[in-house]
Amino acid sequence: MPFGHGFSPEVQKRAVNITALVIDVDGVLTDGRIVYAEYGDELKFFDVKDGAGLVFWHRSGLKSAIITARSSRLMKRRAKELRVDILIQGALMKLPPYERLLKRWRLRDEQVCCIGDDLMELPILRRAGLAVAVPGAVEEVRRISHYITQNPGGRGAVREVIDHLLKAKGLWDAVIDRYQ
Repeated sequence: MPFGHGFSPEVQKRAVNITALVIDVDGVLTDGRIVYAEYGDELKFFDVKDGAGLVFWHRSGLKSAIITARSSRLMKRRAKELRVDILIQGALMKLPPYERLLKRWRLRDEQVCCIGDDLMELPILRRAGLAVAVPGAVEEVRRISHYITQNPGGRGAVREVIDHLLKAKGLWDAVIDRYQ
């Protein structure tokens, strides 16, 4: 399980087959903190680099899904902004919606990269072709992951994974060319 700069050769081999991302929210797309305002509004902090990475991912013709145990209007808004293909909220048990995604998209486990940080993601991480943990993930998640990001959740971890995946798949140059 490499930590940090780039994928190991074993992880590179897995990355080539990935066509879909399944991402958790709290602790992965955010730093895991939930802030309540005085009138009950919920605040979450998202990293703009993670958002840009998802835009690059989608422009490359690849799929994404967010499966989260919590439900919030903020997540619905963020997923729409980023053009996430499928948002599933309120999923305390994440494996059933994951299996529906596979069926809907006609994918095999080997084609999915799952990024998680807590016990609820374990069933998907065990099956995914590429299991990724953030540094703040619980020990059980870090132990079974093929890759642990250098960047923490909510601070560029998703972007880090996307950049590595796009490079492994030979799609990075097309991303760069758009901005030259």
